[in-house]
Amino acid sequence: MMNEWFILIAEFFKTGLFAIGGGMATLPFLYEMAGKYDWFTVHELTDMLAVSESTPGAIGINMATYAGNSAEGLLGGIVSTISLITPAIIIVMVIARALEAFKKNHMVLSAMEGIRPAATGLIAAAGAELFYMVLLHADEYGQTGTWTSLLSPLELGFFLVAAVLIFVFKKHPIVYIIGGALAGILIGL
Repeated sequence: MMNEWFILIAEFFKTGLFAIGGGMATLPFLYEMAGKYDWFTVHELTDMLAVSESTPGAIGINMATYAGNSAEGLLGGIVSTISLITPAIIIVMVIARALEAFKKNHMVLSAMEGIRPAATGLIAAAGAELFYMVLLHADEYGQTGTWTSLLSPLELGFFLVAAVLIFVFKKHPIVYIIGGALAGILIGL
């Protein structure tokens, strides 16, 4: 039991420490956790992503709360969430103290030039992984060999319509999430 708590704390602390770039940058870490532990499945991760995008808070925090709650109940949810945010709090406090003294330092400026594209790469990789998890069904394709089992025309349609609408109308993301949910309900009826 104590080992489970240590693992929960360590995994979410590590995620909080290295997921530079925000909530979406936690996805590679969360995907790895889904494969290693029984806190949540990959399918639950994709469902939680959809829910997290439509609720306040970052996906990493929402998933930490969900996974901790699944593993160890309410206290587990609280502990895993605190474990995830603690590195950011520590880092921001240290940086805030040092920023004024080093804000014109060549090495600090150069480090930031390297961190920004690295964080963007983490987010892009998470997006590609999410695309693969949600839209490509390699297992079904391996069984049937048909392209419609690999890539559902309906899911692809939802994806393309949402992408076009987002670029054209630039509404709040909740509009598209609610629209997708309503469309899914109507089609499922």
